[in-house]
Amino acid sequence: MVLSSHGEVMTNNHVVEGATMISVVDVGNHKTYGATVVGYDPSQDVAVLRLSGASGLHTVKLGNSSTVKEGDGVVVVGNAEGAGGTPSYAGGSVTALGQSITAQDQVSGATEQLTGMIETNAEVIPGDSGGAMVNSAGLVIGTTSAASQSYQFRSSSTQGYAIPINQALAVAAQIESGQASNTVHIGPTAFLGVSVQSPFFGYSGAQIAEVVPGSAAAQAGLTPGDVITSVNGQAVSSPESLTDLLLAEAPGASVQIGYLDASGQQLSVTVTLGTGPAQ
Repeated sequence: MVLSSHGEVMTNNHVVEGATMISVVDVGNHKTYGATVVGYDPSQDVAVLRLSGASGLHTVKLGNSSTVKEGDGVVVVGNAEGAGGTPSYAGGSVTALGQSITAQDQVSGATEQLTGMIETNAEVIPGDSGGAMVNSAGLVIGTTSAASQSYQFRSSSTQGYAIPINQALAVAAQIESGQASNTVHIGPTAFLGVSVQSPFFGYSGAQIAEVVPGSAAAQAGLTPGDVITSVNGQAVSSPESLTDLLLAEAPGASVQIGYLDASGQQLSVTVTLGTGPAQ
């Protein structure tokens, strides 16, 4: 959704997670733009992008999600199944407010609890992520979140969910103001260069499954099977906590990584973080 005529765009964080290059097609003028990630909040599933060289874009018409009631008619608009072209749409109604759902990254196993969600019986499918939920007046009241192949909701329900627009805009405003927090990351993402999983042997930490060749981790001698236990003296209790600690760092930062090697020996190494994709 376009927030400003000069190219500020809001979407779901899971849409851009892991992306190393982003291009955006504006359906109003049919132009394609390169985009950079201004910042993101995985805990709220919100990201803000900036389109390069954009001007004169049509912006979305924003409503007030605090006035939404159960039974209100809604339409979800998106890029269903990634088909492109004219956006798809599906009608329905609000079936519940203030809902909590758990989303899981199928690659890392990391989970996020999304709260305060608007539930709808409108058909929400992969590709609709980051699109608009609008009311009967055509005003945006929510940002639709849809499961994708690598990002799944732990729910047996066939309902769709949207982040209330007031909630999403508050996160976007914090990102645009450059105010980082323990959940909001601003600017380029620091990159250690490992994929991790929960340890097999009852240890607390993040066990390295793979090391990216040439990465900071590879240069520091970290290998698959090592269990990362701390970052700058702060304990790593899980793969998710490792991600959270690294999100607070910037590319080029030097950090002390504590880890257990294959023999169970506690070691530490200083690494200089590289630049990686949004998390």
